Amino acid sequence: MKLLSSVAAGLLLACASLAWAASVDINSADAKALETLDGIGPSKAAAIVEYRSKNGPFKSVDDLEKVPGIGEATLSKNRSSITVGGKAAAKPADKKDGK
Repeated sequence: MKLLSSVAAGLLLACASLAWAASVDINSADAKALETLDGIGPSKAAAIVEYRSKNGPFKSVDDLEKVPGIGEATLSKNRSSITVGGKAAAKPADKKDGK
């Protein structure tokens, strides 16, 4: 009975961690959430956030390759874990008429 409880607890923990890491929305995730992706450390996560703040939301998962330091290998490893949705910080509007 003790073994069955341990196995059940392990399966529950594994399922919970898979659900937590199931997807990362690259348009709304903060740097810490981006770091959960394979091959994305603090500097690449910061580059993603910076790119997004300067250029607006990503339109597709493939747009992630526009971020310096993110290549096809990193994208391939993470494609099934990335979503594009949510709202990122809006791209600053061009100021016209001094307003």
